[in-house]
Amino acid sequence: MRRIIVLGSTGSIGTQALDVIRANPRRFELVGLAAGSNRQMLDEQAEQFGVESTALGAAEAEQLVRDVEADVVLNAITGSIGLGSTLAALKAGRTLALANKESLIVGGQLVLAAAAPGQIVPVDSEHSALAQALRSGRHEEVRRLVVTASGGPFRGRSRADMESVTPAEALAHPTWDMGRMVTTNSSTLVNKGLEVIEAHLLFDIPYEDIEVVVHPQSVIHSMVEFIDGSTIAQASPPDMRLPISLGLDWPNRVGGVGRPLDWTTATSWTFEPLDNEAFPSVALAKAVGRAGATFPAVYNAANEQAVDAFHEGRLTFLGIVDTIARVVDAHEPPDTLTVETLAAAELWARQKADQLIVAGA
Repeated sequence: MRRIIVLGSTGSIGTQALDVIRANPRRFELVGLAAGSNRQMLDEQAEQFGVESTALGAAEAEQLVRDVEADVVLNAITGSIGLGSTLAALKAGRTLALANKESLIVGGQLVLAAAAPGQIVPVDSEHSALAQALRSGRHEEVRRLVVTASGGPFRGRSRADMESVTPAEALAHPTWDMGRMVTTNSSTLVNKGLEVIEAHLLFDIPYEDIEVVVHPQSVIHSMVEFIDGSTIAQASPPDMRLPISLGLDWPNRVGGVGRPLDWTTATSWTFEPLDNEAFPSVALAKAVGRAGATFPAVYNAANEQAVDAFHEGRLTFLGIVDTIARVVDAHEPPDTLTVETLAAAELWARQKADQLIVAGA
């Protein structure tokens, strides 16, 4: 039986993780819960599962990870504030089921240096799919990774078509319901840019060998192409419980967490190239990833400020990625990479983004 701590337990990933744990009481024991601010829901979850160790806020979550005996920490916190918990879990020797992609992207080499081989298990559906497909061959046999994207609510639109996009339209994702920040990131494809950086860091594949392809049906979650021309794809109906369950018990599969595809019904899967002119966030993310140092942290922090400004009516939809690009262009990285210099770079990026947003208002 694996002892589990769930961070971000009141969010979408967290509540689905609790569904998996609830359905498998002989396989998982929930020993710790942490939420960002929803104390009432956190207390209800703790009472339901009989959990005594809970935490509210990022600092308490880090302490919970350090203090509570556990085998797996599921980090489902939203945003780069989850970095402290990621580092705490790795230092404590826990398996890290990582749904908080921002902590890996922001922490970069600091996170990789803290992790033992195999200690980080991805929970994003795309990276879980890649991890599964990569078991079909050796690292040196990989030609490229193909990360799929639904295309979001604005697939097929030109840049000019998106000038008047509203927050409500940006949140109308055709497949997933992931909360305001992640859903908006999916509409700008910033989320896909972050996933490209994450794929590079997790699997040590060069950026030039990581491609993004638009797959509106969201059934194939990603693919690995090998040097002999074979492509291995992971396919399943869109349901986060499958990658969550693999994160909790990797590499073992948990029966009954998701429904299989229905091969008796006629269906079509389509693939389209990414429109980099309409959605420049992926190319920008690759450039940021290649630059390394604090650039990914700046990309992420500027985006978080811009998304908030968009939903508050202070920035246009197209202004989100435009603001990120201007902040990245203005950034001068520090000489050394530490938790402190990362925090300083993030603070600078947020302040710079706010200045640009106010100046453009």
